[in-house]
Amino acid sequence: MKISCRGLMLGSMIALSGACGGAPQEADETSGRLRVVATTSIVGDLAGSIGGDAIELETLMGAGVDPHLYKPSAGDVRRMSSAQVVIYNGLHLEGKMTEVLAEMGTRGVETVAVAECVAPDRLLSVEGFDTMHDPHVWFDVELWEEAAACLRDALMRIDPDHAEGYQQRGDAVITEFAALDEWVGERIATLPEERRVLVTAHDAFSYFGRAYGIEVRGLLGVSTAAEAGTADVQDLAVFIADRGLPAVFVESSVPPRFIEALTEAVAARGGDVTIGGSLYSDALGSPGGAAETYVGTVRANVETIVGAMSK
Repeated sequence: MKISCRGLMLGSMIALSGACGGAPQEADETSGRLRVVATTSIVGDLAGSIGGDAIELETLMGAGVDPHLYKPSAGDVRRMSSAQVVIYNGLHLEGKMTEVLAEMGTRGVETVAVAECVAPDRLLSVEGFDTMHDPHVWFDVELWEEAAACLRDALMRIDPDHAEGYQQRGDAVITEFAALDEWVGERIATLPEERRVLVTAHDAFSYFGRAYGIEVRGLLGVSTAAEAGTADVQDLAVFIADRGLPAVFVESSVPPRFIEALTEAVAARGGDVTIGGSLYSDALGSPGGAAETYVGTVRANVETIVGAMSK
């Protein structure tokens, strides 16, 4: 039987986690709180907002970490194995963690993929892959309301002793998101229609574009694991120059060299485009900053886009 090196490594990591962390316990005897591990900072923010003081939360990926490329360490596997609930985005956002996340479900750990709670007919397909969907659903705030409701209900089912608190906090989060969704629409509407164009490093903003009436172009594909060729850069440079766009945007979790190459290609064609700022795409901002929460991140992105495209 042929066994891949990746399979051996995964098996070793899971075996190590079992030896060090043990199987999940029925309750946390120390705090009485539900032990939860979240993958990305965006998912962790949602879990913390709904879970509140009823959960003991640990988030694996910090500010600015790209989940497309993130490789789980043995320590990460141990943390997930020792948790009672693992919350993740799903839809292959955490691409290199897929096998480990699937393994958690077989080890008695509850798993919740919040993006996969969104109704299938509201998901965007990935070009060239009809069976795969764009995982960046949180950029449509209304869809992230669905994710919040799903997580609220899951926590109420898993931990019925604290169901009332999950219900109240979940409902409050959904109400806050509804107000945020309305605000985003109003701010984008202040841009002239010809300026409602967003060019970024990778194709993470398609849900944002569909929800708020913005044409979106990404240099890389849906995953940052893709590479942009010379033809991709030149084609997008022609688009920017022809449309006379004033700004393009880098992303906090993607190296700026891709967009820098794009601005140089536009300049070579006689165009004049600047980098309008950095957007938060697959991760929240640093703790203590304006974008440390999901709501703050959405607001920061919208103000950056409107400010640059209004010039």
